[in-house]
Amino acid sequence: MVKVSNRLGALYIVRRLREKGFQAFYAGGCVRDMLLGRRPKDYDVVTNALPEQITKLFRRTLAIGAQFGVIMVLMDGKQVEVATFRTDHGYADGRHPDQVEFATAREDAYRRDFTINGMFFDPVSRQIHDFVGGRQDIKRRILRTIGPARERFGEDYLRMLRAIRFAVRFDFAMEPTTWDAICELSGRITRISAERVANELEGILTHPNRKHGGQCLHNSGLLTHIFPGLDSGQVDEGLSVMGFLPKNADWSLALAGLFAGLDVQQALDKVERLKPSRSLVKQVAFLLKHRGQLADGDILLAQLKMLAAEPYFWDLFDLEKAIQKAQKGPRAGLARIKRRLKDLKGKDITPKPLLDGHALMALGALSGPMVGRLSREMYIAQLSEQISNEEQARKWVRKWLDKNLSTYK
Repeated sequence: MVKVSNRLGALYIVRRLREKGFQAFYAGGCVRDMLLGRRPKDYDVVTNALPEQITKLFRRTLAIGAQFGVIMVLMDGKQVEVATFRTDHGYADGRHPDQVEFATAREDAYRRDFTINGMFFDPVSRQIHDFVGGRQDIKRRILRTIGPARERFGEDYLRMLRAIRFAVRFDFAMEPTTWDAICELSGRITRISAERVANELEGILTHPNRKHGGQCLHNSGLLTHIFPGLDSGQVDEGLSVMGFLPKNADWSLALAGLFAGLDVQQALDKVERLKPSRSLVKQVAFLLKHRGQLADGDILLAQLKMLAAEPYFWDLFDLEKAIQKAQKGPRAGLARIKRRLKDLKGKDITPKPLLDGHALMALGALSGPMVGRLSREMYIAQLSEQISNEEQARKWVRKWLDKNLSTYK
């Protein structure tokens, strides 16, 4: 049995609504992506059918936003958002409309954020319905709000970050009045929840064009409102490092690059403002704590093995390379690290310790802190390949005890 894709599901919904005498089109991002020659991720449908009429036409639906005229139609495990044409009035909270009225396709288009997102497409007649000049702006590669920019951003301040994300993603220039409004209103981004801000920042800073995105965030004032206390020198250093990160750098590596000019705790304080997951904090902390250690190609073998065993090691390598490039420093150390890692290929870089705590105490170690320290130092000797079997380990421990036992008595 062939499963229904989101696109085929949306096409079925449009045809079904049309059969019943309603208008129905694809809307928003999928239309933009088609005109840009990109494959849309999802297809949304807009119609003049009311929510209760939509639910009667389709067997499985979810009224996830019925008060805003939005119904989710479920088809073979896929979800297609179907929204009634509407106009919005009043945004007291800077996010949600205070009042919604069902309207015409033209009126619905004029309530949307940017011209490139305000077009409709009829998949039956293959006709574009563009009431806002989106096609022309796509041709000119310009990002522009629908109507007065200050009003559009005032309806949802997160749109300021979305504007930068779209400009970065599509390599569009920002229309001047749209840019001026972002700069004027940038301080109001603090009214938006940290989670929503983080989601947009991730989209900007994980894109290959992240340095340009970061520069836009800085020039507009958004960056310093999101992360108070950043000075221009720290921002410039971070932007430079980000510019040398791999194209596919993930969110944790991008943040580590952005905060490369800060000490670890300063950086983590900034990251915490985004209400991040523990995993993200752990990754960023690892990257910033160990930056600089790979710059020396002669790092101790045990230390290299312990770092290489970490799941984020290659992110650390990429961060160090980006820092070196940003500082125009020599990268011979990194090249040596890579050669040494090649020599370690096939070896167990996280072997089981040769002796456990009971064996150490049997040899004369005292329980408590002494066993802990001895275990760590013996394992470093093992990773350094000074010892490789139990007999060598016992000899090494006896020498260590002869030297250190008296300090624990």
